[in-house]
Amino acid sequence: MPESVRLRAATDDDRRAIVDMVLFAFHEHLTDELRDLESTITEAERSVVADDEGSVVGHAAIQTRDMTVPGAVIPVAHVTGVAVAPTHRRRGLLTAMMRRQLTEIAEAGREPVAALWASETAIYPRFGYGPAAARLRLDIRSREVKITGPAAPAGKLRLIPPKAALDELRAVHDDLRIHRVGWSSRPAYWWDYLLADGDEQRDGATEMRGVVYETADGPIGYALWRVKSSWDSHGPAAEVRVVELVAGNPGVYAELWRFLLGTDLARTATYSFAGVDEPLQFMVDEPRKLGRRYSDALWVRLVDLPRALEARRYATPVDAVFEVTDPVLEANTGRWRLTGGPDKASCVRTGDAADFACTVTELGAAYLGGTSLAALATAGRVQQFTDNLPSTAFGWYRQPGALEVF
Repeated sequence: MPESVRLRAATDDDRRAIVDMVLFAFHEHLTDELRDLESTITEAERSVVADDEGSVVGHAAIQTRDMTVPGAVIPVAHVTGVAVAPTHRRRGLLTAMMRRQLTEIAEAGREPVAALWASETAIYPRFGYGPAAARLRLDIRSREVKITGPAAPAGKLRLIPPKAALDELRAVHDDLRIHRVGWSSRPAYWWDYLLADGDEQRDGATEMRGVVYETADGPIGYALWRVKSSWDSHGPAAEVRVVELVAGNPGVYAELWRFLLGTDLARTATYSFAGVDEPLQFMVDEPRKLGRRYSDALWVRLVDLPRALEARRYATPVDAVFEVTDPVLEANTGRWRLTGGPDKASCVRTGDAADFACTVTELGAAYLGGTSLAALATAGRVQQFTDNLPSTAFGWYRQPGALEVF
């Protein structure tokens, strides 16, 4: 780094400078409304800034949240707001900030795992992050698909103003997220952020709209969406922009999709956070009309390797020895024996011969069960010494996913 730049912990007084620099780096329109909104999700006490003689020229933050992993819910450092001012690119600031951040997470000892969304996917493997969960982006021709899913239990749809129905939304989300690998807890400030409804969030569409599916026991599913009105030479051609759809019951899930895809005056619907194994794919008569596009989602990094591997559960019994290299957190480097299964797990150092070897990046990719060790071995990313590669054990009964970029 330049001699004039130093890394330091952020303070509350840095919030405005942090937000301005990050929004500028991500090419966002700098409005006072957006500045105020972004400042609410910045945990200054968990942020590191690069300071050049009083100016914030780099930033990396953590949100303190939990995440569901196979068989458990654990604290995961949600890394976000990583940016460097354009005047200070290619000078080592990003590397210095990421290394400092990982060291501080490890020293604090709260979170054995870190996760992020990568703006550029070539960057984060250098710091041990692996592609752990993917997503589908759907561009649905809503008038050309028919949902054949099961009927919903006795109940009804009820329109809601999302902000006023926050308690209902939170209850449904919290009930389901503990079973969905890759889903995160949502502090109050994050709900406020997600339900924000200014011009920046609407992008030419309507205000956010909401609907819940309600039974005698209360809401058990919901959907949030906006509509972008449009007309062409064929008539109405509005687009339904689905923000999120949350339902554990298959019939309720299907009914919410029927409601959205049946919107009057609309021909298409889009959804950016569908899972790779999204049930909608198996409920429609014309899956190709869903317009599926595959993309990466969560990138995961094991910070405290033995704690991380002991925290999750495994689909089948596992007893394997592996050699791992971690160029940033040397405490993870070495040979480990992982034993466990669906009920418990243990990971301890060993001198026994290794069954396979890899870097911490590959273990991060496999951690949520979305990237198989066998596929990584086939790609030459995992070196196999025996047939005892616990690829099936690292999987889970559902593919991991994520509902939002943090």
